[in-house]
Order: sequence, then structure tokens, then C-alpha cells
Amino acid sequence: MKASFSLHCWCRAGCLRYVGGTSGSFLSVCCSSLTKRGHICADLEDLKWPQLTALLPVEATDDAFWDQFWADTATSVQDVFALVPAAEIRAVREESPSNLATLCYKAVEKLVQGAESGCHTEKERQIVLNCCRLLTRILPYIFEDPDWRGFFWSTVPGAGRGGGDEDDENARPLAESLLLAVADLLFCPDFTVQSHRRSTVDTAEDIHSIDSCEYIWEAGVGFAHSPQPNYIHDLNRTELLKLLLTCFSEAMYLPPSSDSSNTNPWVQFFCSTENRHALPLFTSLLNVVCAYDPVGYGIPYNHLLFSDYREPLVEEAAQVLIVTLDYDSSTSSSPTVDGTTTGTAMDDVDPPGPDNLFVNYLSRIHREEDFQFILKGVARLLSNPLVQTYLPNSAKKIQFHQELLVLFWKLCDFNKKFLFFVLKSSDVLDILVPILYFLNDARADQSRVGLMHIGVFILLLLSGERNFGVRLNKPYSVRVPMDIPVFTGTHADLLIIVFHKIITSGHQRLQPLFDCLLTIVVNVSPYLKSLSMVAANKLLHLLEAFSTTWFLFSAVQNHHLVFFLLEVFNNIIQYQFDGNSNLVYAVIRKRNVFHQLANLPTDSQSIQKGLQRKKKTPEPISRTNSQDGVSMEGSRPAAPAEPGTLKTSLVATPGIDKLTEKSQVSEDGTMRSLEPESSQPPPEGNLPSAVSDGEPWSGEATHPQQDRRRLSSASSSGQWTPTPDWVMSWKSKLPLQTIMRLLQVLVPQVEKICIDKGLTDESEILKFLQHGTLVGLLPVPHPILIRKYQANSGTAMWFRTYMWGVIYLRNVDPPIWYDTDVKLFEIQRV
Repeated sequence: MKASFSLHCWCRAGCLRYVGGTSGSFLSVCCSSLTKRGHICADLEDLKWPQLTALLPVEATDDAFWDQFWADTATSVQDVFALVPAAEIRAVREESPSNLATLCYKAVEKLVQGAESGCHTEKERQIVLNCCRLLTRILPYIFEDPDWRGFFWSTVPGAGRGGGDEDDENARPLAESLLLAVADLLFCPDFTVQSHRRSTVDTAEDIHSIDSCEYIWEAGVGFAHSPQPNYIHDLNRTELLKLLLTCFSEAMYLPPSSDSSNTNPWVQFFCSTENRHALPLFTSLLNVVCAYDPVGYGIPYNHLLFSDYREPLVEEAAQVLIVTLDYDSSTSSSPTVDGTTTGTAMDDVDPPGPDNLFVNYLSRIHREEDFQFILKGVARLLSNPLVQTYLPNSAKKIQFHQELLVLFWKLCDFNKKFLFFVLKSSDVLDILVPILYFLNDARADQSRVGLMHIGVFILLLLSGERNFGVRLNKPYSVRVPMDIPVFTGTHADLLIIVFHKIITSGHQRLQPLFDCLLTIVVNVSPYLKSLSMVAANKLLHLLEAFSTTWFLFSAVQNHHLVFFLLEVFNNIIQYQFDGNSNLVYAVIRKRNVFHQLANLPTDSQSIQKGLQRKKKTPEPISRTNSQDGVSMEGSRPAAPAEPGTLKTSLVATPGIDKLTEKSQVSEDGTMRSLEPESSQPPPEGNLPSAVSDGEPWSGEATHPQQDRRRLSSASSSGQWTPTPDWVMSWKSKLPLQTIMRLLQVLVPQVEKICIDKGLTDESEILKFLQHGTLVGLLPVPHPILIRKYQANSGTAMWFRTYMWGVIYLRNVDPPIWYDTDVKLFEIQRV
């Protein structure tokens, strides 16, 4: 790009207009108070952001004038944000659009020149960094104004793809020049990567002739060599990635849309074949994240003694990575590998599949050692906040676990071979335990509802595979302090106990997740060999709470939760009876719950009576029978959000019938997809997706009016009333036969033993149940039904909203998007 061409500029009306004519005089740039005394002071304290007015015309070719913005001052990105107030950027945008256009163009031009030259001098590097910071500050204000949104995609005459001044037909938009310059600068020897020169006498490397695949930032996928750490390179990479993330953030300024054709043009171009660094940059970002070890050698308090320059880079890399992987897989065939490829981790050829090369490369990773590297890295980082030390606060705790969860979701969603690798061994439990920890810790905090959702979505995805259920049988011995009852058992027990905690004492905005939580339990239930007494009691307690007449009759879809729980009991009794004497004993003790369900009244008078039962005395789900016991040592109760905490809104999630598809497990273990049957419960209406704020939800005792209000999103008629026909339509399908047969056989036997031996000790009864059998006495086992997650545009939009909400809230130093007019979500205070 050269300074001697004219420029198209956006006028305030939003149309592209041509400003200036002959080379070198393309804009009348006006600034009265651009500076003190008409020039920019090099002194940082004196530098003021200009209130641009139409008094002092400055030629675009007046480099001495424009260079004052970036040449002389060694600023930091925080300085630029402090010195350039939002109000003044908006004032320039409204009152002197051509001035802002020139400033953006000149800053991009400097980045292009830096990329061309290779930034060999300290002065050139300083200019590049200052231009980065200035553009990071200005871009959100370009995006928030619809009239300006196309500015960076307008072509600049003379800046053609061929580089010639005559090449205007093929001119490159400013956005493309910016993105390609940033990509080049991310592999610039001695600026962002280690130079391969043997000595200082060697000639400097030509940035255009180097193979950037030899300069990947970290060993890992597709790269064996780990370069020497260089904190200056890490800082420079972080600044460039921050600018890249800001470029991609145009998505924040568009309202949520289920239209999957709405691709982000910045991401689309950056991840296309136009970017020659796409492969090394993808592997650099992935390897930097997965190789990071925040604890290092484990020296206590080392994070307080030394600055960690790698952590900001890792955070930025994780955020850029998940944004570039924002791709709706439901609209295309799943980009998975056939496993027949050989050679490097990802052969650098154009494969079939998505145009987004980052998604493409991710989907084609297939070497076991690469999967192991990724899984170990993600598990190590997710487990970091759980690390317990004898010295308080002596170990570094990372804060970017939400970005890691999105990344793990993308890995499993786009690369099915990775998903199967994760489930092949007990390593999946290293992912499960941190997720359950986050779910339990965040359950009462309404500002972390998004974290709850993504944790549950990941577990739903994993639970669709048989191996996940099998892995849950491993004993749980790692004692992560959690606000749950002490128990001795397996990872399945841990999962059930945490889910019970979420349902009975979580924030009421989590109610739409209940059917997801129970679907996960249903999916794993046929494989659970031995539940502890604590977990068995939790399941029975949930059934007891969900089968009260008040709860069943107060909302159109509440009975689905009972169907799910009955399916859990049936699966365990039919397929894992031998090891589950604890559950069988709990079922026998709570047999009245099943009898009440079988005899559920269906006449109008009983329905109304059931609805009135708890209307006058609201109270939370009863925990008298849940045997909570003592919480784990060292744990602290889940706390609600601090008043004033910022949170971002989320779009509604689809109901469980849209989120999943039913598959039947054959005798040989293979799965056969089932066509959805409209007449078959549970799916009979979606669980309401958007729940109003208020008191924590309770299974037995919120006002019926509140529940009906919550249902307004699911019920088109506005006011829904239960009828005898409606109750009969699902009561007749309650799958109670297996349990009733079990009670019919075992209850008389247990009662006889108790009378004969005068037993009051449950251990003797458990011993009897352990050695009992129901072979030939139960109905023929039903086929195992698994509800597998299926990609859809609804969840794709949810992920986009959640991801950008996390990035918005996490980038506070500097606050890149704070106080700009974002449209993708609302920023709310708790």
C-alpha cells in the first residue's frame, strides 16, 4: 500500500464517496485541537486525543503530521485507552468522518509497511505496536455504527492484490490488507518469533520467503521443536492477537440471528486460503494453549514473585481460537477424518469440508500422540482451579476455564476421532471432575448461568457414547473439596450427587436444564454397575419431589422429568440389577411414591385440589429425606453473585427433543437412529427456555401463577390449564411395569425376613438383596434408548452469544468493548 493514492471514504449518510483527486491530496483532514499548539506532543502526559474540527487542513501525505500518532511515543495499550476517550472517538466519527477514515487507513498502511519490511529496527516495531493499539481502540466504534460497518470492506484504489497502481479493478479491501499484515507480523523474525539466523552477520530473513511452518510458536500438534521462551515475543504476539480479536468482534454489533449464512467476514477471510499462515497460526494457537502449565515447577508463591508473560498470550490465543472455530456444523456434513491419511498431523492440502481452514485443520488431526497432547493440556488447565495446596493461595489459579470449555466442545464436535479417543480411557474423568466442580460451584450464581449450560452441554454430548457410562464406574478417590455430602463410591455417584444439588439448590434460572441433566443420567444408567446409597437416595428424592400432584399438574412438561427418572430405574433394574442392591433397597423403602404415581387421580376436582395444595405456603424442595449429611472438608457453600456483578444475556436454548435424537442400542452394541414419534413421550412440548429472574426455583413450592408465567414462552394460548384428558394421555404411558413387578416379588420377601429374624439393621437386608435374583421374574428387557446430542442452529447461536459474552467480560485490561453499543447480547448488572 502506498501513500500516493486517493481513498473512498464513508460520509455520514452511509454512502461510499470519493474524496480528493490527484495523488497525494486525497483528504482534507481538519484538526484544530488535534494537538496543543498544532502538533502532537511526544510527551505522553501531553498527548491528547484530537477533537477534530474543520479548521486546519492536513494533507494525507503529510507524514510528519500523521507519524506523530504512532512514531515517537512508547505507549502501552492501557495508555492509549486512557488517552483516547470514547466520547471523542464518536465525535470525530460523527463530525469529521473523513478524518477518522484517514487515521484508520494510515494506521493500516503502517502495519502493511511493517509486515513488508520485516520490522528490523526497534523504531519500526514501536510504530507497529502503536498502530495496533490505536486500531484496537478505534475499531469497536467503527462497528457500532451501521453506516461505518462497511468502511473496512471498501476498496482502496491502488492497493490491488497485484500491488500495482493500475490494479484498481482488483483492489484489496482495507480489512483484507489489515488481516494479512497482522498474519505476517505474527511470524516476523526477532519481533514475534525467534530468528533462525546463525549469527548477527547473516543477512536478515526475508519475511516473504520464510516458511512460517518452521516458526510455529510451541511444540505439540504437528511440530516437535519447542522454541526458547522470549517474553518480548509473547508480549508482541499478545498485542497483535488482541487486535485480531477486535477485528473479529464485529459479530458483537449484530443482533442474534438463527440464519446460519450470517458468517463473520473477518473470520471468513482470515481462515481462508488467502492467509498463507493459516496452518502455522492454527497450530501455534492450539499448541500455546495446550502446552501451558501455570504451576510450572510447583514452587509456592512463584506467581507472586515473577511475572508470567505467557498467561496473557495463552488467554488471548484461546479466545482467538474459539472465535475462528465459530462454525455451524449443523449446516454441513460433519468434517471428520476417514483415518486413512498418512504423513504429518495435518497434510497441507485442500481437503473437502468447510472453507474455514481452522475448522478443517481441527477436524483432520488424527495422530494419537496429538490427541494425548491436547487432552492432557486441556485437562491440566481445567483442573488448575481445583488444585489444593497446604499453603493458602500459593499456587497460580487461571481464570480462562470458560474459553477452555468452549474449545473442548469444538474439539469434540468437529473431530469425532478426538471424541472417541477421549472416551477410550479413564482420561475422560479428568475432564468430568473439573466440569462437575464448576457446575456445583456456580449453581447459585445467576451471573454464571452460561457456564452451567456449557458444562451440561458437554456432558450431554459425552453421555451419548456408551464408553462414557462405562468409565463412570471407576471409583472416585480424588477428593476435590465440593459442597456436597461425603460419600464413598464411583464417578457416577459424584455425577448424580452434583446433579441433585443443582436441581434442589441451584438458581431458578437453571430450570430449563433439568431435562438435560436427567437425560444425561438416563443415557449412562444402563452401564452403572453399583450406585452408592447416597446417590440412590438422591435419585429417589428427585422422583419424590417431581411426582407430587402439585408439580405434575402445574406445567405442561413437568411429567417428562418423572418419565426420565422412571427410565433410569428401569435401565438399572433390567441391565445392572446384580450390583445395585443400594438402589433396589431405596426403591423398596420409597415404594409408596411408585404406588401414588400408579394411582394418580385424573378427575378435575383432584387436579384442582393438587394445584391448590402448596399455593398458600411456598417453600423450597423438601430436603428432609435427601440425607444431605456433612459436606466435604475444606468446601465452601455455593455463593450467589456479588451485587453489581456484570453478566451478559443469552439466547434461549432449544428443548431436549430438538437438542437430541433417539438411538436404540443393538445387541452387538451398535446404535440405530430412531425416527421421532410424535405420539411417544417424553417429548410432548418443549421445556420453556427463558426463565424469569426471581427466587430460587423449588420442586414443590413456587406459586402456580409464577410457573404459568414461565410457561408463556412454551404455551401459545397464554393460559394453560391441566385437564383430565391431558393427565390420562401420559399417565397411561408411565413405564411402571418393571418396578411394580420388582416390588411385588421382593417386598413380601424383605418383610418376611424382617419379621422372622427381627431385623432392624439395613445391612442384613442389603446382604439379602445382593444375593437375590429376578431372572425370569421381570418383564422382557426393553431396548436401551440413548438420546444423542445433535448439532442444530439453535445451539450454534447460543454458543456464539455465550462465547462473545465471555470475551466481552474477560477483556477488562484494557476494556476493549466496554460502553460500546453491542447488539448480540445485553450487559446486565446482578
